Amino acid sequence: MTERPKIAVDIWSDVMCPWCAIGYTQFAKSVSELSSEVDVTVRWMPFELNPELPAEGKDQARHLAEVYSRTPAEIAAMRSNMQETAERAGFPMAYTGEGDEPAPMIWNTFDAHKLLRWALAEQGPEAQTRLEVALFKAHFQQRRNVSDREVLLDIAAAEGLDRAKAAAALDDEALAIATRYEEERGRQAGINSVPSFVIDGKYLILGAREQQDFSKMLRQVAGLVQAA
Repeated sequence: MTERPKIAVDIWSDVMCPWCAIGYTQFAKSVSELSSEVDVTVRWMPFELNPELPAEGKDQARHLAEVYSRTPAEIAAMRSNMQETAERAGFPMAYTGEGDEPAPMIWNTFDAHKLLRWALAEQGPEAQTRLEVALFKAHFQQRRNVSDREVLLDIAAAEGLDRAKAAAALDDEALAIATRYEEERGRQAGINSVPSFVIDGKYLILGAREQQDFSKMLRQVAGLVQAA
């Protein structure tokens, strides 16, 4: 049996980015489709869309209105379009939490990125991906505050990660420095928007593409890997 070519994909992403959740959903379908052809390993890399956000977060609609200079009606239309796209991709963003639906918020995500980096070191890429997907669901579907320490620890524990070790990671200044370093490394490499999929450190796919686009690129890179 011929060994599948191995491909490493670094996904620069932010938990607050709806297109990151949508893009990864399409990418994951592509990886599943090609599972007999290509051995893909995914790592998540830190990118903060709103690094200056305070601990109390910010109302999403107000933030979008300020950033894009749009009216409330235009913001509602943007949100509706995004939700329809997410539904088609297979990552519905309808509220699934308990009680009345709270207003969508945006949060500071630095601690979430620290926890993701720790998960990669602690249990490897698959555990990191499980945590990333859980954070996407917590934010977009459950409207949880993913900047809150206890919420992050609850999510980590639910994904099989050790809660006490996760708490220690959030307090680890060396981990904070390493996360800042990775953010800067991304900027130096020209990563200025997310999602950005860097394949084998050489090939870049920007944005939330369709499944077939990811499949085409992965097959192309797999061919190059085999030829080498």
